[in-house]
Amino acid sequence: MTISLYDATVPGYLQILGAVEKVLERGAAHAREHGIDPAELVEARLYFDMLPLRFQIVSISHHSRGAIEGAGRGLFEPPESSQSYDYAGLQALIAETRQALEKIAPDAVNALEGKDMVFQLGDRRLPFFAGDFLLSFSLPNFYFHATTAYDILRTKGVSLGKRDFIGRLRLKT
Repeated sequence: MTISLYDATVPGYLQILGAVEKVLERGAAHAREHGIDPAELVEARLYFDMLPLRFQIVSISHHSRGAIEGAGRGLFEPPESSQSYDYAGLQALIAETRQALEKIAPDAVNALEGKDMVFQLGDRRLPFFAGDFLLSFSLPNFYFHATTAYDILRTKGVSLGKRDFIGRLRLKT
């Protein structure tokens, strides 16, 4: 079985983005039911020196849609840190990210294979081939931030389980 760059990235992004949408819905319902200000969830952290839910959700978007777009441009940089989102804004960001990825043609992603690109962090520039960047840097970061977002909401009492994280499986039809 041959697997393409598209197959190795976009379907997994979509699966977890759909799950994150539902996890965020569960978080919003939990906040309503328990009289919790959603802003408390937005700024919640697992540990004092870790970044909050807001950052995790922005990073999920950035390491999926943003990674594909950056690979296409040949340049990937950290997301704009000045963006401020409330809980509903985070939900909208994930929905927009999923919708944008659903529109990307497999050929467009597969055409990135072998393309030169750079990850730039301040003055530091890391050269990659686009496929290696997506598979060795962006995809692991995507899953890390999705897991951390799930864990933050779980520690805030949102009733979630493993199936909520995994989302909709791509079952044989």
